[in-house]
Amino acid sequence: MTQPAERTGRTDAVGPVDAAQVPRFAGPATFARLPRVDQVNTADVAVVGVPFDAGVSFRPGARFGPTAVREASRLLRPYHPGLDISPFDVQQVADAGDIACNPFDIAEAIAAIEAGSDELHGAGAKLLTIGGDHTIALPLLRSVVRQHGPVALLHFDAHLDTWDTYFGAKYTHGTPFRRAFEEGLLDTSALSHVGTRGPLYGKSDLADDAGMGFGIVTSMDFMNKGVAEIADGLRRRIGDRPLYLSIDIDVLDPAHAPGTGTPEAGGLTSRELLALLRSLAGTQVVGADVVEVSPAYDHAEMTAVAASHVAYELVSLMALGDKG
Repeated sequence: MTQPAERTGRTDAVGPVDAAQVPRFAGPATFARLPRVDQVNTADVAVVGVPFDAGVSFRPGARFGPTAVREASRLLRPYHPGLDISPFDVQQVADAGDIACNPFDIAEAIAAIEAGSDELHGAGAKLLTIGGDHTIALPLLRSVVRQHGPVALLHFDAHLDTWDTYFGAKYTHGTPFRRAFEEGLLDTSALSHVGTRGPLYGKSDLADDAGMGFGIVTSMDFMNKGVAEIADGLRRRIGDRPLYLSIDIDVLDPAHAPGTGTPEAGGLTSRELLALLRSLAGTQVVGADVVEVSPAYDHAEMTAVAASHVAYELVSLMALGDKG
């Protein structure tokens, strides 16, 4: 599904550095070589990093994810032919740098992420956040809900992330959506996990998850049903609700995204993920995150490249869904 670029527009938008004038390996180290947020009058979309990974349960290193994704994004180009839109022309997208947060105190870090998000939202920007581990989704949701009320959620992940605790800790990368449910941040009529797979701790994990209102699209469903059928079901579930997209890069198979903290075999291809995101054109995306890129485990920047293209799709969806 495509939408014409004329649906929304800004004639004063400042786009990326021209690759015909400055080679891609030079120039600013911002996302897609876009201007910094302090270089524009206003930003419709702020790309912000959250270099935090104190909530991981296995391999660390996602604190270095924002830098890796920005570096891989140098190759992004301004026109999206699949959606027929130039996302950096029709809205002002700017890089807001990173939200600094305490690497030793999870509660303090969550408070800092929430405050940083509130500040950017207060300036009128939608947020595309690059993590960091999945713990950061909770403060991001708290902030976006203050703007829009409870949101529909599409959670792309190999894992449910609705567990109660790890080692007695309630705030980790495996618990953000249980906390979000408990805090009333989610529209429980429109919640879906996409791409889940792998072993669980017990059958009760699924029962607890269903009790919160989540539907599940497994990675095997992509093989059995295909992207078009899955997308149709998800769009019906979302409707015209404000939508938050949370994308753990481990939703992709390790063949496509080895650089992550908790890899699981049997995941989506990058093509399947991008195709499904494109099928969401016209939904009202009010915020999004891409998390769990851990560059120390990456090879040839495969994971960072995939994450940068996912981020580009999300910026494009924000442009197409803006009826302002």
